[in-house]
Amino acid sequence: MKISLSWLNDYVDLSGIATDEISRAITFLGLEVEEVINTGAPQFNNVVVGRILTRDKHPNADKLSLCTVDVGPAGGVKTIVCGAPNCDAGNLVPVALPGAILPGNFEIKQSKIRGQSSDGMMCSSKELALEGGDHAGLMILATPATETPPALGTPINDILPPGDIVFDIEVTPNRPDCLSHIGIARELSAWFKKPLRYPEIKYDPRNTRAPFAAFAARPDLLESIRVDAPEMCPLYTATVITGIKIGPSPEWMQRRLLAAGMRPISNIVDISNYVMLEYGQPTHAFDAKKIGGHKLIIRPANEGEKIITLDEKERALSSRMLVIADAEKPLVIAGVMGGENSGIDDTTTDIILEAASFARSLIRWTSRRLGLSSDSSYRYERGVDPHMLDEATRRAISLILELCGGQVAGATHKAGGDVPWQREVQVTASFVNERVGFEIPVAEQRAALEALELRITREDKNAPGGPAWTVAIPSWRNDLDRPIDLVEDVLRVYGTEKIPPAPVLAPTIIGNDAPIVLFNREVSAYLVGQGFNECVNYTLRSKREVETWVSQAAGAELALLNPFTEDQSHLRPTLVLGLLETLKLNQSRGVPTARLFETGRVFIERDGQNFECVSVAFIIAENDLDRAWLKREPADFYTTKRLVETLAGIGGIDIARQPVKAPGGSFFGWQEGQSAIIGDIAHGWTARLGLINLAMVRSLGIEGKVYGGTLSILSERVKTVSDRRRYQPITMHPAALRDIALVVDEKLPAGDAQKTLAKHARATLPKTFALEAANIFDVYQGKGLPEGKKSLAFSLVYRAPDRTLTDDEVNTAFAKLQEILAKETDWQIRK
Repeated sequence: MKISLSWLNDYVDLSGIATDEISRAITFLGLEVEEVINTGAPQFNNVVVGRILTRDKHPNADKLSLCTVDVGPAGGVKTIVCGAPNCDAGNLVPVALPGAILPGNFEIKQSKIRGQSSDGMMCSSKELALEGGDHAGLMILATPATETPPALGTPINDILPPGDIVFDIEVTPNRPDCLSHIGIARELSAWFKKPLRYPEIKYDPRNTRAPFAAFAARPDLLESIRVDAPEMCPLYTATVITGIKIGPSPEWMQRRLLAAGMRPISNIVDISNYVMLEYGQPTHAFDAKKIGGHKLIIRPANEGEKIITLDEKERALSSRMLVIADAEKPLVIAGVMGGENSGIDDTTTDIILEAASFARSLIRWTSRRLGLSSDSSYRYERGVDPHMLDEATRRAISLILELCGGQVAGATHKAGGDVPWQREVQVTASFVNERVGFEIPVAEQRAALEALELRITREDKNAPGGPAWTVAIPSWRNDLDRPIDLVEDVLRVYGTEKIPPAPVLAPTIIGNDAPIVLFNREVSAYLVGQGFNECVNYTLRSKREVETWVSQAAGAELALLNPFTEDQSHLRPTLVLGLLETLKLNQSRGVPTARLFETGRVFIERDGQNFECVSVAFIIAENDLDRAWLKREPADFYTTKRLVETLAGIGGIDIARQPVKAPGGSFFGWQEGQSAIIGDIAHGWTARLGLINLAMVRSLGIEGKVYGGTLSILSERVKTVSDRRRYQPITMHPAALRDIALVVDEKLPAGDAQKTLAKHARATLPKTFALEAANIFDVYQGKGLPEGKKSLAFSLVYRAPDRTLTDDEVNTAFAKLQEILAKETDWQIRK
């Protein structure tokens, strides 16, 4: 956003304040000055005003002219060769005489051009590094018809328009009010404690004095307006102005537009741009005679409908976009850019001036989808204050009547209405001081608020820690809705450079990290140790992905109200989607990474309720790109089951004893018969594992099978059970092995039998040696066993840290174990 200093002076007197001080103030007020530009002409030597006396054809070149030029009494008449098309006799032009140095360190010398002597050079605006004007020809200072031309020989710097100081400012997204000169002036007024002056608006619908009075309505130009999508356009106004004269805008306006980075076009277009840069409210003018049916309709575009915009490009529209149309055709892409078929041209005499309020998300989506950005869309995307619409419109009308002639025809057409604005925030002086960490005098606090036009409507001087203020928030400061926001504004205006120096005190409590941090750290370390690569993906996904891979209900429940882009419109319900996207990218680049994982937050929808969960997910892909002679054993369902069980154990969850369900319901993307769901998020956690749906994986362009697993836990249920690992010396003594086969009920989980066996085995041991492991190595069910029974075979590993065990002591412990099993369980020991 380029801000002109001379323009700012219309609203706040900054004369006498150094440019560096103004730039510093803007920075300390919370904005960023990227560049300070001086638009004035450089200081020239030997560049003067000259009059072209004669123009003859160059005898040796078809495209050159041989001119005689009078450069005043000191220089006399010079012969100059010129290639410009407008070097006509009688025109006054800048003349660079020998010895002059032009921008680019270009020195002018007496020379011969195609055999003819040339004693200097007549200059264009470009050659003098001046903005604006016709760079294709000479800069015309005056013509023979000019009443008071400058004197010949006058140094060019004496007649060039004064320069300007321009601040190129980066405005943060939460401050759309600063996308205007008035908005910046309001901030500087508060900083420098100088009064703020608003522009004079001469047009008032109640005024009955010409030329700022409203005349009879013209239904033959505009009969009515209609808004078919009020949620997209809550307010729309259109004013008919007749009898205008199209021409160039005044020089002062052109200079200001050029300083702000805009090219002057015509008086009507320039006024519209001028008011937008002044107030931040875009307006647009139609040629009234080009409006079909004398109606304006604000409606969603028809799918595939086309319009040629002012940049002369044809755009295909979507039904999610909004257009301003007449009874026959679309005229404008609402909030973004006007159409070529309704624009102002040299024959225009009657116009319709529109001003509107549009939904920010609509303009943002439309601009991104079309790849089309404009100064209007830039402001609408960030938020235009609808309560300034009427004032900005009347300002534009005033300038049009003053600079273009004409008259207002009837009352302004209006659809929709202003949403009543009333917002108040309560804050106390003590609250401000507590938050900033030092004492700001009460009078300074109040002065800072009032300087920003934050009006104090009620004051309680006797409030505890008082005084307490009720502050009315103006409509252009939609970013203020909490007491802490007012604290920031007080500190901005009071001056952050006044914060007293103090030692930094950071009292801390020594303790463990939060359970979620520990969980993420532990599972990441485990998966990295298993050969996985960690990924960090975007936390937002597209609607199509969520509905395809999860459910329609999740697509409805997890949608953002105001998404920035179409492909990031929903909260992610699973980490698997991002991992698959990463895998696809790796495969497309020939990268053989096949094991990926990620930790992060996900949102799971269940029966209309959303659960925010801590999650870890991994995928294992077939790796045909790896050309190693010895490949890793391919993954299968049991690979994912083992990994998920370990991850759940880190989080303090025992999956082994939980029932397993077939996939479906809350996540469609798993292959039937080769995947499973364990647990339910409504009870605190859920896991999914196995083969990811083959057809859906292929639809992404991923080659081969992909196995995966995901564990999601409610935040309050996360805990880590792993203690700090300590070094255990490796014993040099051999283990003693004993095998035992148990006949148990076929419904008993093998893991439960293993835990019970290990518990009883440890109970039989002396303190001199230990049971190191109880490993299952066989499961049998069939001939030779009673119906409803199965046989589980275990290998028991005994070991002593300091010696080799003897058969007697191991056999004694093993015999005691068999006695306890016979007494404490209904299991049978197979002989």
